[in-house]
Amino acid sequence: MTREVNRDNVFSALDAVLLLLILNFTLQPLTEPDFGWHLRTGLDLLRQGWRLPALDPYSHTMSDWPWVEHAWLTDLILGTCYSWFGALGVILFFTAVTAGAWLVASLSVPCNRACRLLACALSLWVALPFLGARTQMVTLLGLAVLLVMLERNKNEQSRVRWLIPPLFLLWANLHGGFTAGLFLLGLVAASSGMVKAVVVQAPALAARLDEAIPSWPAIWRLIVAVGIASLVTLVNPYGWRLHGEIIDSLSNRFMLESLQEWQPLSLNSLAGQRYGIYLAGLGLAMVAWYRRIEPVRWVLWSVFLILSLRHMRNIPFFLLVTLPLCTELLARGLGHVTSWLKLDAVHARRWLLAGTLSGGLFLGWLGPGHLQRVVQSGLQPAEYFEGTAYPIEAVQWVRSHRKLLGTRLYNDYTYGGFLLWWLPEEKIFIDGRMPAWRSGDRRIFQDYVALSLTDPPSLSVLSVYSVDWAIVKKKSLLDEALAHEQTWQRAYEDRKVSIYVKQSE
Repeated sequence: MTREVNRDNVFSALDAVLLLLILNFTLQPLTEPDFGWHLRTGLDLLRQGWRLPALDPYSHTMSDWPWVEHAWLTDLILGTCYSWFGALGVILFFTAVTAGAWLVASLSVPCNRACRLLACALSLWVALPFLGARTQMVTLLGLAVLLVMLERNKNEQSRVRWLIPPLFLLWANLHGGFTAGLFLLGLVAASSGMVKAVVVQAPALAARLDEAIPSWPAIWRLIVAVGIASLVTLVNPYGWRLHGEIIDSLSNRFMLESLQEWQPLSLNSLAGQRYGIYLAGLGLAMVAWYRRIEPVRWVLWSVFLILSLRHMRNIPFFLLVTLPLCTELLARGLGHVTSWLKLDAVHARRWLLAGTLSGGLFLGWLGPGHLQRVVQSGLQPAEYFEGTAYPIEAVQWVRSHRKLLGTRLYNDYTYGGFLLWWLPEEKIFIDGRMPAWRSGDRRIFQDYVALSLTDPPSLSVLSVYSVDWAIVKKKSLLDEALAHEQTWQRAYEDRKVSIYVKQSE
């Protein structure tokens, strides 16, 4: 009895350390550039009785644009969390959503709890550059729930497939990433149909497959569920316009070529290096311990791998889709190691204890600094932002010197959401909602690039949009250009930004 209690305690201790590690990874400060405008939208929805604006209410450059907010319900949740619990409540919301996505996805494979938690921790370490207060986390949770549903659907007696349409009804109102779920469903249905067709023509292959072969009625029921799920996504405040907005954004080549998160995988970045390590480790583990023939899973892994290599933004999707595989391989690997070392129960417990202590030391090495910063971000956001690149000091100066400034602001792309959060009375030049927006001759993101990211800056853009004051990143091309313009005067500067005001002619 004593030995059993000790073993359970060791398992519990290891699980606790892994859970703490997962929490350490998923607790992130509110530094996502787009967070500010999502929060502002949610707060305004609460004030206006859930009434969505027909046109963009936040910019002076595209105020006639028929804005479609594809995450309106998530914004409303964020606004509610912020109103009730402050910034810390929002941090805890995203922590729960992110951790929930990985933990739920790990449930789609039968395995012991320690292996699930270890796989989640490893995968989240790779995903760290993509985590935080991003509404995309909601889509990752939806994808995780869908993976579990599809796993349960392999039992043809299960009715879980009819829960897919309600999932997409909610998902389509929470985040525009529901299209990733429809894409995954389509892949599963199409690949299942192809495998079934091949097996019908060559029955001998059925015995060699290591995944269940659905019957034709089961495949058709899944296709019907997919069709219904697609239709219910039209039940949103924008109807078909939501889908048009998503297609328009994903087909905008200038945006895809300009924004960092849409670039191909690069091993020069920390995110690319971690992902490269993950792919190498996963590949080696598959060579060592994976001996299964699973065509449908192969299709999913291959397609999502290609998408992640094409656009780094898609890396979290591949991590989530392969999390069950990662969990399986960890369990098999640990089983092989235990068998190879011929560890009895006593020695196995000692190794578990050593692993627990190592995990504890790793958490100690990470130090309390990260969690302290997260807590400060939630409880004292203004003080926290002083240690970041966001211009909180300039914001405070603007509040006390507003009469010295103009009425039409220029701001850096990465500052747009932040300014909507901290200067809610101001209309901004651009933010993360607007890369694909265009109206007549106005292509705001292309104009922004011409003004801010080209050498020399195209200062005529300022006249086109009647800009009369600007918050400019310090030592940027535009900062240096405006410093030499006689019609522009620097009214404020610090180590982060300069504020310029246009002089009357």
